[in-house]
Amino acid sequence: MIRRIKQAAVIGSGIMGGGIAALLASAGVKTLLLDIVPFDLKEEEKNKKDARNRIVKAGLDAVLKAKQPLIMSPKDADRITIGNLEDDFGKLAECDWIVEVVVENLKIKKELFKKIESVRKPGAIISSNTSGIPLKAMSEGLNQEYRQHFLGTHFFNPVRYMKLLEIIPGEETLPEVLNFMADFGERILGKGIVWAKDTPNFIGNRIGVQGIVKAMQVMLEDGLSIPEADALFGTAMGRPKTAMFKTSDLVGLDTMSHVAKNTYDMVPNDEQRDSFVVPQFVNKMIEKKLLGDKTKAGFYKSELTPQWKKIKKVMDPATLEYKEYGPADFPCLANAKAAKTLPDKMKAILYGDDKGSKYAWKVVANGLIYTANRIPEISDTIVEIDNAMRWGYNFEMGPFESWDAIGLKASVEKMEKDGMAVPEKIKKMIAAGNTTFYKTEKGRKSYYDFATGTYKEITVSKNIIVLEHLKGAGKIVKENKSVSLIDIGDGVFCVEFHTRGNALNKEIVEAMHQDFDYVEKNGVGVVIGNQAGGMPGMFSAGGDLKFMKDLADQKKYTEIDEFLQLAQGGIQNARYAPFPVIAAPYGMALGGGCEVCLGADKIVAHADLFMGLVEVAVGLIPAGGGCLNLWKRFINTIPGPVADVDIAKFFIPVLMTIARGEYSNSAADARERGFLTPTDRIVFNRDYLIGEAKKEVLRMVDAGYAPPAKRKIKVVGELAQGMINVQLFDMLSGKYLTPYLAELARRIAFVISGGNVRTGSEVDEDVILKLEREIFVECWKDPRTVARVEHMLTTGKPNPFLN
Repeated sequence: MIRRIKQAAVIGSGIMGGGIAALLASAGVKTLLLDIVPFDLKEEEKNKKDARNRIVKAGLDAVLKAKQPLIMSPKDADRITIGNLEDDFGKLAECDWIVEVVVENLKIKKELFKKIESVRKPGAIISSNTSGIPLKAMSEGLNQEYRQHFLGTHFFNPVRYMKLLEIIPGEETLPEVLNFMADFGERILGKGIVWAKDTPNFIGNRIGVQGIVKAMQVMLEDGLSIPEADALFGTAMGRPKTAMFKTSDLVGLDTMSHVAKNTYDMVPNDEQRDSFVVPQFVNKMIEKKLLGDKTKAGFYKSELTPQWKKIKKVMDPATLEYKEYGPADFPCLANAKAAKTLPDKMKAILYGDDKGSKYAWKVVANGLIYTANRIPEISDTIVEIDNAMRWGYNFEMGPFESWDAIGLKASVEKMEKDGMAVPEKIKKMIAAGNTTFYKTEKGRKSYYDFATGTYKEITVSKNIIVLEHLKGAGKIVKENKSVSLIDIGDGVFCVEFHTRGNALNKEIVEAMHQDFDYVEKNGVGVVIGNQAGGMPGMFSAGGDLKFMKDLADQKKYTEIDEFLQLAQGGIQNARYAPFPVIAAPYGMALGGGCEVCLGADKIVAHADLFMGLVEVAVGLIPAGGGCLNLWKRFINTIPGPVADVDIAKFFIPVLMTIARGEYSNSAADARERGFLTPTDRIVFNRDYLIGEAKKEVLRMVDAGYAPPAKRKIKVVGELAQGMINVQLFDMLSGKYLTPYLAELARRIAFVISGGNVRTGSEVDEDVILKLEREIFVECWKDPRTVARVEHMLTTGKPNPFLN
């Protein structure tokens, strides 16, 4: 039997349930979203559908209005049908997968599952998103066929963005059901699957919350402030900028405390059970409804002065009062900042001798020991735990990867010197001469298995290509410090950027010409992609602004033009190469990164794609073929037989997209904005991206690929300036636009329209490319552009208030 999920149901429309429904709908699955009927209906409301669906409607509205979009495209909401658990319960009989996301109360969950038993069709999969209640307890009393199709599917919030999906088998869950859900979760929903055991809070929250609460406890013992603790456990330790306390504010102090208490209650034999006891000051904050971001005040809050100046404040645990704070100042932080690699940054903090180092060491060492002791209780392998912490808490390294980074043998010696109880399995491992948890040989990565005392190879899906593994296996064909050409098999090569932010510089541009020459002689096609970390990650943040500003400061405008010609030539080479070129963007694909994609034969994009030509934010225009190729994407949608099309109607949308610096909030949104075409592909799992792009290359080769012919392009011409003047006047009058941005819009219009040519003329591509370069260079001569670029380079953010 071929199993498919054509219709799913989500029961519970809160932030988690709504997020799961949004993800399913975005992935193309019709979804029924149900919640309870309000308890407080007035008599005249009891028979009104809108009133009875008030709770679920509010849940869906919250999803659609979320500041950080939870749904890929507003159109995806059409796949979501709402209802309530009284009037619409029978519709569950049509569903292939029903996921429960109701309140964490065993009695309520058991009653719901028993009720579902009466309507579900045979073979339908039932899962719970519980984070703490044992599956065995929830499925007690249900029939065997139901229990065989019952499992835990624990998503992390926000569902769209967090990669982790913990799958927890029930005692009787059929292997084919588990395998199907793992494949569906990984391939269709784009999640990283971690197999967890039916233990309290599974893997991610068991380890993560223990680490957070222990950090709070030790902070009070050692006399550190909240900002000091967060500074030590932020990016320098490979953790998110939100570190410990800001993360708790995001999650909610009440939620974090609930998970901690739930774990404490359910692990009576845990040797560190007390590390789940939340400090008293946190309980008092919860009593006062200081819950974090959702109440606008938690460990941190912001206030506005009468002069509208924003002041950041932090909670003082001793007084329960908010106070202003400055940056943390420990020698170990300065040493970490000076270090080049993450392992060296971690060592600078953990092996220092100042107050901050001593605190960080206590917390990290405790966490490593605690995690090692959880094998095999919560997981059989270190891989599942490391993946859970990277995918669920956005750590750059999981606990065992971190242990390798700081040196297993050296850290254990320090632990023992400090009187810590190092697990026997760790001592035995080291005694046998195994001093790392992971090792890579000939591109194959293995992990240390405690059960057998040997290393086992990490297996990955056949759909996944790992560039690091290929590089380790000697598959780098050409390389410099900015870009590599990697043989990914079957005659296909990957052009991988690896600059800071994967920004395009002269080295990359020059290398791409050489790489394409190599592939023409030795290969069948190219994928342009990389696998940089982070959430959402950076395919490419654009061009190297510092490089160009240095040229502009020296008034080397001819060299800027020469660089642009080189960049445009590289992108045009990709478009007209005698082999297919596929771009594989994800995360941030901005400015020059977007232009690289627009010049490819096809785009295979990750679902979370923030793509746009945003140069206007720093007073520039796209000049790597962005104006040309976006215009082509719009007008090339016109079927050949359609005559007398008014291309002026295409002109304004293209202009506004560039002049406003618009970018997509998903790949689906990028398609609606015209950055992606209907034939470009969207992939939900970022790990699949390079592999799927390679498949597209081989499909095109098998189909007898031939490069497109260069043709002249129809342009709006001199009519363009008149078309935009009225709109710009209105926007200037309403102060929606600064004078300089209006000037930039006119320049962009001039480029897209083909310059001073007759309306409806056809021009060579080189005409628009030359106009791009000329206007780009003119922008660099303007001090207003230089000021914008300086602000961006200094702060990392554009300044919209500069005239």
